[in-house]
Amino acid sequence: MRITQNLLQTQFLASLGALESNLAQTQNQVSTGLAFTSPAQNPAAAGNVNTYDQLLSQSQQYTANANSAQTNLNTEGNALTQVQSQLQTLRSLALEANSGTMSQQNLAAIATQAAQIQQSLIGTANTQNGNGDYIFAGYSSQTQPFTQSASGATYAGDQGQLHVQIAAGQTIATGDNGNTVFNQIKTGNGTFTVGAAAGNTGSGLIGASAVTDPTAYTGGSYSIKFTAANAYQVLDSTNAVVSSGAYVPGQAISFSGVQVTLSGQPATGDSFAVAPSANQSVFTTVQNLVDALNSASAGPLNSTALSNTISGTLNNLDQAMSNVSTVQASVGGRLNAITFAQSIGTTQQTQLQQSISNLQSLDYPAAITSLTNDQTALSASMQSYTLTQQLTLFKYI
Repeated sequence: MRITQNLLQTQFLASLGALESNLAQTQNQVSTGLAFTSPAQNPAAAGNVNTYDQLLSQSQQYTANANSAQTNLNTEGNALTQVQSQLQTLRSLALEANSGTMSQQNLAAIATQAAQIQQSLIGTANTQNGNGDYIFAGYSSQTQPFTQSASGATYAGDQGQLHVQIAAGQTIATGDNGNTVFNQIKTGNGTFTVGAAAGNTGSGLIGASAVTDPTAYTGGSYSIKFTAANAYQVLDSTNAVVSSGAYVPGQAISFSGVQVTLSGQPATGDSFAVAPSANQSVFTTVQNLVDALNSASAGPLNSTALSNTISGTLNNLDQAMSNVSTVQASVGGRLNAITFAQSIGTTQQTQLQQSISNLQSLDYPAAITSLTNDQTALSASMQSYTLTQQLTLFKYI
């Protein structure tokens, strides 16, 4: 085989190109800190890195969702704590008004305080988060949920509950709508209510009530009517007598699986209605209290009627506080679930980042050695080619 000058030049240029390519790749590795920057350089590792990157991005999105939900639930938790405080203050005011020692001026002052707390309670129910969303509006988060009205407050939100995904296969509610928290409150003892007829003329006062036999209670409506000052009959909704007996103040009247305690002295013809509990807004409960106190302070004081109204209000406030406590417990449970998911997510992301690093991060000592070798080889090749070009017979003729 004849070795010509052109062949030598072609071989040298090919070798030089390979050395420069290797040098450029090594320099790129050193500057980026990555073992490869394109799938072609390491297809298998690049495929694994792409899979890990997708899993990492997904996990980071779950964490972002969890952080957002945590912030929203913390805001809700703080608001619910305020609601509990406001309801407890209202309960204390109701007990004060029911002490039997309040003058009409005192009752008017209590009514004013209760009305102020009513406004504050509505303000709390309209709490917004850091993004300006109303946390108790359901899906209608840009709509103010509550507006004060003559009956308490009207609700403009919906019954939706926003959820976000905080882990694979795990979603969590980021809040609770105002209808659930403030409107769906059972009246009375949570099962049935007891109310005095408006035309009662005696001093009969409503006391404790309870279901004593759930199997016997059918959820019907009844009326306790006094046929004499010391005798009563219990009638069902068809006016059939289901029970009767002698009235003893403070002694429970039992019938159809329930018992109702009355005190004081009802008059002949007085009656007390027993009906299944219904849902009532806590704002309506407070407004009824304010109206009763204003009425008692403005006209002839009927202490018995006022006491029975306040007794019902206290039961309704207790139900509202119990409902808020239930929601608070749910919020706390969700916050615990988020904390657990965040911990798992952090661990998972660390592992994924380590796996990506193991595949893609550059071994700097080896890369520097390779870079030095490539630079040396390139320099030697250039010098060698220069010397070879000088080897010609014409130099010796």
